[in-house]
Amino acid sequence: MVIGGVGLQMAGPPAPRALRQVAVPPAQPNETESQAALTQPQAAPQKPATPRPGRDTPGPIADPDPALLEPAPGFAPNQLPRIAADGRLPMQVYAAGFDSTSRRPRVGLVLAGLGLNQADSEAAVRGLPHGITLAISPYAQNPGRLLSTARSSEHEYLISIPMEPQGFPLNDPGKQALMTSLSLEQNRARLVWVMSRIQGYVGAIGAEGSQLGERFASLPEEMGLVLGELKKCGLLYVDPRPGSPPPALVWGRSVDVIVDEPPTAADVENKLAQLAQIARTKGSALGFAGTPRPVVLQRLATWAVNLQADGLALAPVSALVQPAAGQ
Repeated sequence: MVIGGVGLQMAGPPAPRALRQVAVPPAQPNETESQAALTQPQAAPQKPATPRPGRDTPGPIADPDPALLEPAPGFAPNQLPRIAADGRLPMQVYAAGFDSTSRRPRVGLVLAGLGLNQADSEAAVRGLPHGITLAISPYAQNPGRLLSTARSSEHEYLISIPMEPQGFPLNDPGKQALMTSLSLEQNRARLVWVMSRIQGYVGAIGAEGSQLGERFASLPEEMGLVLGELKKCGLLYVDPRPGSPPPALVWGRSVDVIVDEPPTAADVENKLAQLAQIARTKGSALGFAGTPRPVVLQRLATWAVNLQADGLALAPVSALVQPAAGQ
């Protein structure tokens, strides 16, 4: 016994028995919870917001920004508009200020033919309220001073794209016009030339003065080329043909009334009254005048002054355009 006791003492205490691991099954939802999960509507994936044109803040139009320009291939040192690396768009940066919270019916007007007659163009820029959008001819010679005055006067402006009109060749849109007889690549080269003539514009209009480019604009593939280039550059588009469908691919709209056809004082006044009535009925309206004739400028200035008293808001094109279908 003495010997056995000494042996046990030398061996030490017995090793503890290992605990057995018991797997715990995951909690199962009860029937009510399962039914609720099946009936819970799933949130639809959020589409990224489409960048809107326009600007809410008042003040002069920004000078052309190098971040929104790139070399025009084949026409150096001319430059084309582009979307900035930080996402800014020309149709935002160069837009005229407009209070987007205004609930008044909006009415706007595009005055084309700027840059061809220096005296009439200067009178339009200095004499018309800044809510009127200007369209600059690509055939304008040395338009730098005119554009600088337009920006300081808070006028946003478009580049006019000459296109083959009805009645060609009697109606001649100029040697750089987009034509139905040319290939897509030839028309693309002409479009690049047109778009690189000036800088700082929010978009384009398919008119050269009072010529509306009806023949070219009626061809879907050719117009797809134009609108695709405008979209790539972050620009909007105005179709000068009254009643035409809204432009595809880009922010834009078509004109409702041509106010200077014919360009007499009485007819201009009647057309402007029609434009205001459309705005009251539909919430917005856009007019078009092809040339800055003195009689047209006088009637436009008087009409614009009275708009607020008539319960309407004079709006630049950037505040009137709509997104393309599907955006």
